[in-house]
Amino acid sequence: MPNEKKTKINNEEMLRSGAFWTLVGKLCVPSILIMLVMVLYHMADVFFIGQTGDANKVAAVTLASPMFSILSGLGVLLGNGGCTAISLALGKGEYGTIKKISAFAIWGAIAIGFLFAAVVLPLMNPICNLLGANEETRTFTAEYLRIIAIGAPVIMLTNVVPALIRADGSTTDSMIGNMLGTVLNIALDPLLISVLNMGVSGAAIATVAANVVSLCYYVYFLRAKGKIYSASPKDISLKKAVVWTVISLGLPMSCATVLGSVSSTVANNLMMQYGSIAVAGQSVAGRIGQMISMTVMGVCMGMQPAISFNYSAKNHKRLTEILMKTTGLAVIAGTILSALCLIFRDQLLNAFLDNPDVLEIGRVCLFASIVIGPFFGFYQICTTYLQASGKSKEAVIVSLLEKGIIYIPLLFLMSWLFKMYGIIFAATVTTVLSAVAALIFCYKDYRKELKDIKEW
Repeated sequence: MPNEKKTKINNEEMLRSGAFWTLVGKLCVPSILIMLVMVLYHMADVFFIGQTGDANKVAAVTLASPMFSILSGLGVLLGNGGCTAISLALGKGEYGTIKKISAFAIWGAIAIGFLFAAVVLPLMNPICNLLGANEETRTFTAEYLRIIAIGAPVIMLTNVVPALIRADGSTTDSMIGNMLGTVLNIALDPLLISVLNMGVSGAAIATVAANVVSLCYYVYFLRAKGKIYSASPKDISLKKAVVWTVISLGLPMSCATVLGSVSSTVANNLMMQYGSIAVAGQSVAGRIGQMISMTVMGVCMGMQPAISFNYSAKNHKRLTEILMKTTGLAVIAGTILSALCLIFRDQLLNAFLDNPDVLEIGRVCLFASIVIGPFFGFYQICTTYLQASGKSKEAVIVSLLEKGIIYIPLLFLMSWLFKMYGIIFAATVTTVLSAVAALIFCYKDYRKELKDIKEW
């Protein structure tokens, strides 16, 4: 117990006054690794299914991915909302509230997971049609989605718990759980997909099994180290102060994730008119582009506990320093990674699916995905600041700009004007416009927040 108390105090002191690069090492680096692990996690399925040479199977995983993203979005609602709420409570020293928040988030995740399975399994055929599956891809899409739905409660928990434990700076433990699952997923994919010839079903089984292993580690953490958290049913609170705080703080990123799934479904349906090859090329390029976006997101989300803590503690001078330096780091990281992906684009694409037709389309899709790297840094820090500071309404608006408010209308417009290439570049144009709008919005809001602070 003394060692746990000392760790808690050290974490709080780091958030309050630790050097910026100490925060980067303790918070951002593990968070980036978590995000990259998530990318590898999703890349593994596409990579090993791609080795079968069947573009229809690759397309099927892509078509099913919006449903997986909706599940993740629901996890973000409780996970990120709980993380921010706990960070704000930690800044005020309200440890009893932390137990109530964590218990509500964990049991809420279990309930949503079972509800997701209860909805998806009976409605499999209409859902596959809605996702854009055709005669060539419907069977594969249903195979993958059915297993994911069965494993939904576990998947929900492995989205929520690691987000919660980041709140007090325990980002390394969050990373370890993710890495254990990813290593198992990468190990099982070739065995189940290729050796046992289970195809997309094997990929889905590997994903669920990996989540089970990750969850086992998080259960160990909560029992052995995470004494400020609680998973006990007796600590569940349905009071407005707990429920609304978690939901309102998690809503911005959750809405963005769920609306992003809707947008992906629309884009996939539009792209399917050009065949499975086009969808497969877009899928492979999108997975590679995620390395950039998730790294930038890792930088910003990793720093979120420090932003929330210092905002809640009213340490505005330190808050300003953290925001400025984090923005610079995110933009630089996005720019460097974009340049590397552009240089090695053919090698990266060929590693997934050695198909000349897919390579031709994928090359254009990849360029569209990576050219926005620098802009994504500005967009993500704006979203992170608004969410971390508890400005849920403003954060919802900013988050929805990229995922739907701008993207969906632009997607139809550019599809009509430029056909397939319009679909490909609609996301690129959307991110640039969203980044500019988010910067203007946050700059005005932050100036208003600190107008009486001398250091500004």
